[in-house]
Amino acid sequence: MAEQPQLKWFKSSYSGSPNNECVECANLPQSILVRDSKTPDGPHLTFSQVAWGAFAFAVSTGTLRRN
Repeated sequence: MAEQPQLKWFKSSYSGSPNNECVECANLPQSILVRDSKTPDGPHLTFSQVAWGAFAFAVSTGTLRRN
């Protein structure tokens, strides 16, 4: 079985909740992994680079908002 590469997880510079309520991301060649910073050994979500880019764009432009 091939060894998994060590992932480099990072948080947004906007993260800073006193309760550590953040998401962390890791880049892979074809995808982005997202996990809850409170449970780093827990499950993660996987998004394609295109899907993550569209999501980030929608958030940054206000297209995607909470009601």
